[in-house]
Amino acid sequence: VEAVHLIADGKAPRIPQPEEGATYEGIQKKENAEISWDQPAAALHNWIRGHDKVPGAWTTINGQVVTFYGSSLLDASVPAGQELTIKGASRPGLVTKNGLVVFGNDGKMVLVRNLQFEDGKMIPASKYFSADETTALELTEEEKKIAEDIR
Repeated sequence: VEAVHLIADGKAPRIPQPEEGATYEGIQKKENAEISWDQPAAALHNWIRGHDKVPGAWTTINGQVVTFYGSSLLDASVPAGQELTIKGASRPGLVTKNGLVVFGNDGKMVLVRNLQFEDGKMIPASKYFSADETTALELTEEEKKIAEDIR
């Protein structure tokens, strides 16, 4: 109560906070979020998860910066998938039906669910090799009738 009265009367002491010893580092910058592949899987997962969503942990794949989102540790046998060469990684990643599997230097695995490209396009990691394919939407006769009714 006394403190409230001092503030209300304008007599509360004002002590400036010193900047010495301050630990706030500011907002993480994208250039500092590159993935270092010479780490165990748990450290890779924590790095990706710690930078999810801003600024996003990234690496270079086929000369393009690709940002990883949605990682989890994978404790299973090595799944079947299509190999993907990742710059700096000791072993290629695997594009599987569940996402992109990457390997730590301990041989353990991390599953990454989403990838974002430099142009801002985000895709499920499992669709990496089919990202450029486009399919036309084909409607059944019933769906065409519904679409016409909506128009």
